Amino acid sequence: MSVPSSVLVPYAAYLRVYEPLAAFPEPERGHWARYAGRADPPGVQDELRRSLADLLPVPPVPVPVHESADAFVAEVDGVVLVCPWRTRLRGWLAMADLVGGTLPAPVLDAMLPPVVRAQVAADHERWLARNPDARPWIRGAVWRVPVAWFALFSDEEREYVPGEPPGQAPVLRYRTPMVQARRRLARALKALRETIEEGPMTESLIGVGRWLEEFHPRALVELDYGGLVHALTAEALAADRSAADVAAGIEALRAGDGEGAQAAYGRFADRWRAVHNLQFAN
Repeated sequence: MSVPSSVLVPYAAYLRVYEPLAAFPEPERGHWARYAGRADPPGVQDELRRSLADLLPVPPVPVPVHESADAFVAEVDGVVLVCPWRTRLRGWLAMADLVGGTLPAPVLDAMLPPVVRAQVAADHERWLARNPDARPWIRGAVWRVPVAWFALFSDEEREYVPGEPPGQAPVLRYRTPMVQARRRLARALKALRETIEEGPMTESLIGVGRWLEEFHPRALVELDYGGLVHALTAEALAADRSAADVAAGIEALRAGDGEGAQAAYGRFADRWRAVHNLQFAN
């Protein structure tokens, strides 16, 4: 069993895809088969500690020098599934989001000096030339869970484990087969296109859908609240039915019930506005 970390995870949620071993070509398939057979594969906290360790040097190392050979492992109905960390690729993608975000230039320069960003960008360009079809198995979102992610799941797939015994972090996640995730996304996209003008929500669903199409049809899709559990009280976590609210809103749109859709979205927006506002609290 992994040793619990004393470091709180960042306030980020994750959307992960676990693929069966058959989805990987050799010799990678053999690597993951051996890896999944380990008695104690690393967990979420292990990945976090390694990523935080790279940020401690001066200047920081925002993208690992070597790609990770680790993965999250799950087993469903006797089938072994793996979700490669691909921390180097995710580091490059996170860097691109950070540089293109809203941080003031002085803050960005203090966090990641221009010379570091330039080197990282050059490394990424060279890597992409050799790996044009690469994609991550994990997506992250800070201080929120995108609405489009919840559209992939049903309330019945919600798994909540309170933080017991004291000191143990709670867990809130959803898991669903890939075929179900794709079907629900298509239904949500159809409902939106038939009832409202295309906008950010539609674009987000399309982006997630294109990403999911890259994976094996027998994969598993997981939404993990990750570090966001530390931003919510136990009462708020127990009462959180965000996937149910999103599903209710989509069904209301399909039925032509604008008021019902607005009410469902209002519940969802109020819940996550309170979480997002914590980012700016002292």
